[in-house]
Amino acid sequence: MADMTASTPDTTRRKGDTTLGHIVYVLRDNPVTMLAFAMLAFFLGCAFFGPALVPYDPLATNAARALEAPSWDHWFGTDNLGRDVFSRVIVATRLDLTISVAAVALSFVIGSILGSIAGYWGGWLDAALNRCLDTIMAFPLFVLAMGVVAALGNTVENIIYATAIINIPFYARLVRAEVNIRRHSGFAQAAKLAGNSDLRVLAVHIFPNSLPPMMVQVSLNLGWAILNAAGLSFIGLGVAPPTPEWGIMVAEGANFIVSGEWWLAVFPGLWLMLAVFTFNLLGDGLRDIVDPRKRT
Repeated sequence: MADMTASTPDTTRRKGDTTLGHIVYVLRDNPVTMLAFAMLAFFLGCAFFGPALVPYDPLATNAARALEAPSWDHWFGTDNLGRDVFSRVIVATRLDLTISVAAVALSFVIGSILGSIAGYWGGWLDAALNRCLDTIMAFPLFVLAMGVVAALGNTVENIIYATAIINIPFYARLVRAEVNIRRHSGFAQAAKLAGNSDLRVLAVHIFPNSLPPMMVQVSLNLGWAILNAAGLSFIGLGVAPPTPEWGIMVAEGANFIVSGEWWLAVFPGLWLMLAVFTFNLLGDGLRDIVDPRKRT
């Protein structure tokens, strides 16, 4: 008994070391993945600490310094109201990442539950889910998001709901296919013969093995969610001014490109592009981290 008690912390430590070692191995094995995670850490740092570190108040106006080109005082220049573009771009990171992560997390949870139920039990549940998903995907997804926000109001919460709704079909169909393939596999049947309930077999044995392909989808959807939020703001259905948001800033800056104030649209657009690029690069790394077959 004493030996068993003494070995418990060592076992826990080995499991933790194995997980951390696997993550380090994945990052070292793929330099692109390491770059993607470094860029993600940079954007997360901007989101968490940016509002406290920016040199100017993103909402403070100064008509005397309106439309100044990039300089040492204002790295990204100033807008038509004299607000510092760099400060506004950095502060907007928190809002855009919040919308993206919240929308994808909501669609991931709902889509995973619906897809798992339909794929495991099938029957009329599967048929009903497929018809609902077909109805959602029959609409152009961005137009559907526009309709949801226009009907509910252009608030941050409604943008999250609209973005989540248009992403649910991706997760539900992917999980349904993965669960449907694995429900008759040897390990699932062995788990049932061992006395596990269907719900436990689904949640503990089948669903975790469906995560690797879903991680790629999560990564892509994070980028799409940012683009969707920026697109809604660009056409006036997103976050209301003067709140700093990349889509609003690009829309406002587009009016001044012809007159030569290119920095108003270029820097927010560049930040938006880098964020989407980062999430697109994360997919393979996240898949390898959660894939049990990649364990070393």
